[in-house]
Amino acid sequence: MKVAYYSPLPPERSGIADYSALLLPALGRRVEIEVAARRRRAPPADVALYHVGNNPEAHGWIVEALRERPGVVVLHEFVLHHLVAGMTLGRGDPDLYLRALEREGGLPARLLGYGVLDGSLPSLWEWRPEEFALAGEVLDHATALVVHSRYVEERARAAGYERRIARIPLAAAPPPRLEPVDLGVGPVVGCFGHLNAAKRIPQLVEAFVRLRRRHPSARLVLVGQIASGFDLAGHLARFGLERSDAVLRDDYVPAERLWALMASADVCVNLRAPTMGETSASALQSMSLDRPLVVSDVGWFSELPDDVVLKVPVDEHEVGTLAAALDLVVSREDVRSALGEAALAYVRRVHDVEHVAEAYVELLELAAGGEAVTNAVLGELAQAAATVGLDVSSPELDALARRVRELRIAP
Repeated sequence: MKVAYYSPLPPERSGIADYSALLLPALGRRVEIEVAARRRRAPPADVALYHVGNNPEAHGWIVEALRERPGVVVLHEFVLHHLVAGMTLGRGDPDLYLRALEREGGLPARLLGYGVLDGSLPSLWEWRPEEFALAGEVLDHATALVVHSRYVEERARAAGYERRIARIPLAAAPPPRLEPVDLGVGPVVGCFGHLNAAKRIPQLVEAFVRLRRRHPSARLVLVGQIASGFDLAGHLARFGLERSDAVLRDDYVPAERLWALMASADVCVNLRAPTMGETSASALQSMSLDRPLVVSDVGWFSELPDDVVLKVPVDEHEVGTLAAALDLVVSREDVRSALGEAALAYVRRVHDVEHVAEAYVELLELAAGGEAVTNAVLGELAQAAATVGLDVSSPELDALARRVRELRIAP
């Protein structure tokens, strides 16, 4: 089987590019892979695999290729509003954007789009993206879907997608050999990734201030680029932290340093609300380093086992609950150890890249025609069973059915 593989790749600064760099070698040991390139002719293949995320610069060309040749889509997040806006408004085609909105939400959504175009309303992809996912075109052209969470699978079904969906965990990268980072005395709270309001940074800062009342030497490490329009300095200044050595800031850092900073934190925080249906690679990174992790109780994060992470509901008590969770982890070595060990065991068991690659190959084989082969094999088995006189009441037929499932010939 030959697979045409569409994805951003390093050196692009994209989490999906890093993910593909991890996944491709494991897939390449199992199937023949040809990586597609921008502005190049589509490679010949038995099946095409498209990684679709929400960044129009990284994924716009991939959606264009999907339009030309439908195939298996890895839907890394369900809300694709920013991607669609970039591929329509960003290319000077407002009517296409309005049509996408109307398809999703009818005439009221189209009217909201007019408000965005004339400047009377803020951008919907910043204001209400979760209400208008705009994933319809991608779903139309997907012959099968790969999703990383039950949340995205349910959203796709609710949107009317009726073809095959495979829920395959996001593969986790193994930690490199690390040099320790000296972050000073006191418990360290780490937050890694793009910094914006959806990552609940204002709530994290306020919870950290409460934590410092019990642990005055605590430090907060914020690593990642600040989103356009997000006033991190203002949120820090509200609590007198804009020039405090209690907060360590770094923008984009090399992968080795990111790993080392994560490993040096006593607890990592990965909050999200509203969720776009994304799965967090940085959360898996911290878990693979046996770091205790605190997450928002939404989307994919809610699906993590309760003994692996601490979950904070997104409600009126969010800040207090978050502060209490941080206090528990930094105060109790036994809690830190138990959470870290459980997180590491879970990542090794569920997010191993070799197991993930096997699941991809199984789906790709079906998409490339394996389903027809499966039906033919089952037909021959049924004919053979009838020839030797087996019927539905025969115990031998039950044994045969079990063996068929064990060999993964049929579900």
